[in-house]
Amino acid sequence: MGLTSNKVLWLTAAFAVLLFTGTVWLWPRLARRNWRAVSGRVVLLFGTQLALFASVGLAANQAFGFYASWADLFGREKEQGVVVDHTALGGAGGPLQVLDTGRMAGAGGSRPQTAGQIQKVDIVGRTSHIATPAYVYLPPEYFQARYRARTFPAAVVLTGYPGTAQALVNKLHYPRTARELAKNGRMQPMILVMLRPTVAPPRDTECVDIPGGPQTETFFAKDLPDAVAAHYRVGRKPGSWGIIGDSTGGYCALKIAMHHPRAYAAGAGLSPYYKAPIDPTTGDLFRGDGALRDRADLWWCLKHLPAPDTSLLVTSSRIGESNYKATLKFIGGVRATKLTRISSIILESGGHNFNTWRREIPATLQWMSGRLSDR
Repeated sequence: MGLTSNKVLWLTAAFAVLLFTGTVWLWPRLARRNWRAVSGRVVLLFGTQLALFASVGLAANQAFGFYASWADLFGREKEQGVVVDHTALGGAGGPLQVLDTGRMAGAGGSRPQTAGQIQKVDIVGRTSHIATPAYVYLPPEYFQARYRARTFPAAVVLTGYPGTAQALVNKLHYPRTARELAKNGRMQPMILVMLRPTVAPPRDTECVDIPGGPQTETFFAKDLPDAVAAHYRVGRKPGSWGIIGDSTGGYCALKIAMHHPRAYAAGAGLSPYYKAPIDPTTGDLFRGDGALRDRADLWWCLKHLPAPDTSLLVTSSRIGESNYKATLKFIGGVRATKLTRISSIILESGGHNFNTWRREIPATLQWMSGRLSDR
């Protein structure tokens, strides 16, 4: 049974309840002072607390999508992506392969012309040689006859670290929100390409081109748009693409939009930070390259690089987010550049979690829609 299985969660919770009941029942018998009674009390208390901790941890992982599997949890997910050629099975080949299609939950129908469609895909970077899975949301209009000659704007949507791409669909509800907003005329129909920035698991690459390592920035700046445009009716001009992310994905979204304004017309960071960290999950990102380290620091970019012609959105909360003061400072720094456009969503309160981001996503998608062209 997998880490995210409901059976695992319920079995662990049931075991915790059983241990708690057993502790209450057996405690009078273990009230003596001999070593057996003391050992029994220690075992029951430790076992009960461990089971409760495991239950809470599994429930939190179900809610927030931190880890996708046991191997992911224990850091044993080390194998790189493998390119699978599906041409022999009737596929079209190329850098993007569709693995599965699914209907939109709660869409009131199964036909893609009315509900849209979510496709699970594998994407292979021809320049970076990075291979990673993703989910692609295609709006209902994509399948309607009157739009058959139309191209659509696209937004790349990134999770935090470690994150799971499926959480963008099931927990943060990006496709459902985009469909409802477009249906109500509050945004234009857009294609969403949803994945996690951890394209070389378990390492957190912070969307950096690591010397001698994964070329993550190149993947997102060049390979990903090329692969998607080769398979779907997506606008190919710079104004057709945007990028959104939360936490680590928010930092990546801002950085990639700032570094590659000809690829992305807009970048939105939900609860972002503004400088790549160095910690056990990242390893040595820069290998002593000072220029690469500076380039990964958005504060340094604002001061020393020409202002990019792009639009940025940042979010934070006055109470509950640790990035609040840094976000206000970043807004001021961008405004001083005169060329780069900056917008913000500042909540009165909200933590660094899915509930906060769900409150920000509708306005973020509307903002993004207003800055992208379908040509």
